[in-house]
Amino acid sequence: MLQGKKIGFIGSGAIAEALIGGIVKAGLIASSQIVISDISQSRLDYMQEKLGVHTTLNLQEIVNGVNILFLTVKPQVIHSVLDVIAPFVSPATLVVSVVAGVSTKVLQERMPCVPIIRAMPNTPVAVGEGMTVITLGEYAGEQNGELVLTIFGSVGKAIKMEESVMDAVTGLSGSGPGYAFVLIDALSDAGVWVGLSRQNALIMAAQTLLGAAKMVLETEEHPAKLRDMVTSPGGTTIAGIHVLEQRGVRVALMDAVKAATKRSQDMGKKPNE
Repeated sequence: MLQGKKIGFIGSGAIAEALIGGIVKAGLIASSQIVISDISQSRLDYMQEKLGVHTTLNLQEIVNGVNILFLTVKPQVIHSVLDVIAPFVSPATLVVSVVAGVSTKVLQERMPCVPIIRAMPNTPVAVGEGMTVITLGEYAGEQNGELVLTIFGSVGKAIKMEESVMDAVTGLSGSGPGYAFVLIDALSDAGVWVGLSRQNALIMAAQTLLGAAKMVLETEEHPAKLRDMVTSPGGTTIAGIHVLEQRGVRVALMDAVKAATKRSQDMGKKPNE
């Protein structure tokens, strides 16, 4: 599907590094078919050395030379980037934006008739366990959608949803790994507190969350049902869950997703709004 195509990335931050590393590792495309542009030469040197990709400081060069263009810059600079590249983006180029909070409508206004897809992946794409949601712009079409789903599907799970929920997607799965890392760190600290070594506690905490997540996905059972299966009357698990509920962990996680969603909405606004 990607044979003979070239993929470009504008921006070489963490999500670009994770995605490139993931799709190359998955064998979907060779690193020689990928070119990256960034304002930092040292960052480009790092990416070239680590991933074997081509690099350039010239935005026009990367826009003119690729079939698929990923926009992986921070929301604060997307409008200045568009000022430079928009006049050169051809309708033959598929643009995939992973810029949080920026709608396909905003991008389409700057690049008329260009097929645009908005995607929200998270950093576990680097290890083949990412979660990505895409939404299609006006000119993208189902074929382009399937192509992008294939790209992101090679590094985890990928689904298509409506544009209206993309900020919520950012708040849940986009920011979600950060919440999970906090939980793993806290559980690891707790393990040390009750007498485990740091190394063993960290392995146990991470594997426990991984295993629990896999059970939800593979059994397709509601998490509450799976929780009940391991919660014996008067046992250790219900004692721990009681403390979690008492301390408001559930509400804290819900509020975290709401706050991240709101932040995504705010970042998507134009500077003069």
